[in-house]
Amino acid sequence: MPTLLHLDSSASPLDRSVSRRLTARFARAWQARHGAAGYRHRDLATDPVPLVGAGYASLGVRVERHGAPVPLGDVPSFATSPAELHEWSLTHPLITELHAADTLLLGVPMYNFTVPAALKAWIDRVTFPGAHVDPATGDGRLTTTRVVVVTARGGGYGPGTPREPFDFQTPYLRAWCTEHLGVPDAHLRFVHAELTRAADVPALTPYRDLAATSLSTARTTLTALATV
Repeated sequence: MPTLLHLDSSASPLDRSVSRRLTARFARAWQARHGAAGYRHRDLATDPVPLVGAGYASLGVRVERHGAPVPLGDVPSFATSPAELHEWSLTHPLITELHAADTLLLGVPMYNFTVPAALKAWIDRVTFPGAHVDPATGDGRLTTTRVVVVTARGGGYGPGTPREPFDFQTPYLRAWCTEHLGVPDAHLRFVHAELTRAADVPALTPYRDLAATSLSTARTTLTALATV
C-alpha cells in the first residue's frame, strides 16, 4: 500500500498559508488515487517537535562512535541516563514514521531566507546518526523514497533574479535529503510558489501577474506529481 507522510510547517492557518493550500492540494489528489489508509499528516507548527537536548547529543555521539550502524531497536542500550532515554523516546517514533513513507511531502514557507524553525526541529531530531542506514546490508533505507518539497516565497528567488543568491531553502534541503537521508537527487522534486506577497505588499504590485503564473504552475505541477 502506498504511503504519504505530509508535513506542514507554516505558522499561518490554511486560509492564509500558500504552502498549506498547495500541500493540501497534493494530499487530496494523492488520496483520490491511492486512498486515505496510507496517508499521515503532521502539523509541525501546531504540534511542534521538541528541540533536541543534551541527552540527544550525548546519545548520538556515543552511537556514532560505535562505528557500524546500530539497529534502531538497540539504541536504548547505548543510553546512560534517563535524559538520553527520554530523547530517544521522542526521536524513534518520528524516524519510524519517516521510514514507513513512500513519499515525503514538505510544506516549507520561506522564513528569513530559509526554512521555518518548526521544520528544522523535526529535521534535527530525525537526523540521528546512522538511523537511515540498514545495519544488516549497509544500504540506505530511503533510496526509493520520493520527496516533494513545496516552497512559498513572498518575493522572487528564481534563477536569474537579484535575490537568487539568498535562497537558502533549496540548497539546504537538497543537501539534507541527499546527504543525510540518502534520497537520490532524481527522487527529489522542488515546487516553488514565488512572489506570494505581490497582492498585499505595494513594492511587489508590478509582479502580480508573475505571482499568479507561479502559483498556477505550482498547482498544476503538484496535481500531476500526486497522481504518479
